[in-house]
Amino acid sequence: MKDTLKHQGLRNKLVSLLKKKGITDEVVLKAISKIPRHLFLDSSFLDHAYQDKAFPIGADQTISQPYTVAYQSQLLNIVNGSKVLEIGTGSGYQTAVLCELGAEVYSIERQNELFKKTVKFLPKLGYRPKKLIFGDGYKGFDEAAPYDAILVTAGAPFVPKPLLKQLSIGGRLIIPVGDEEQIMQVFTRKSEKQYEKEELGNFKFVPLLENKN
Repeated sequence: MKDTLKHQGLRNKLVSLLKKKGITDEVVLKAISKIPRHLFLDSSFLDHAYQDKAFPIGADQTISQPYTVAYQSQLLNIVNGSKVLEIGTGSGYQTAVLCELGAEVYSIERQNELFKKTVKFLPKLGYRPKKLIFGDGYKGFDEAAPYDAILVTAGAPFVPKPLLKQLSIGGRLIIPVGDEEQIMQVFTRKSEKQYEKEELGNFKFVPLLENKN
């Protein structure tokens, strides 16, 4: 697993592109500049790893394009020590970004193939989330709730109620909602029963799947 000067140079170009596209959070940009995204991809995609594109990672899933990762990460308002629940571990790239931001990360993946791979892979790069969970993202992870932030990395047809309930007061849920195309939605918990909702731009994610058993 090599991370060369060439790769670092390509990451710097990617960071410059993300700035032009409106990403302003310097901590997020620094995280993107540090993480070797090419190592999260199949070798056949290595030459394209630092393009602002999504790529397949197996199990009919994708690694989100860097802009989407940076955009969602910026919305979370993470500070060092924030407890964050990620729905959809995937390749582990977004998980690594959250770790770089100083979050205490809990991450759920329902695809066993990806879960097994990521559990072994992230520690090799020095990333140690608090807990990686094989399970149903629609249910969240009540065991460690409440969370300062919850990030959903796949398109959901609706907002799962357990995720809203697992937010701390003042916590934020970032979730793309929709079928073919999604609207990025931000829910901020104002009190035990009150949430503030904000709708942002359109995005396109792979669907958030639910375990039926």
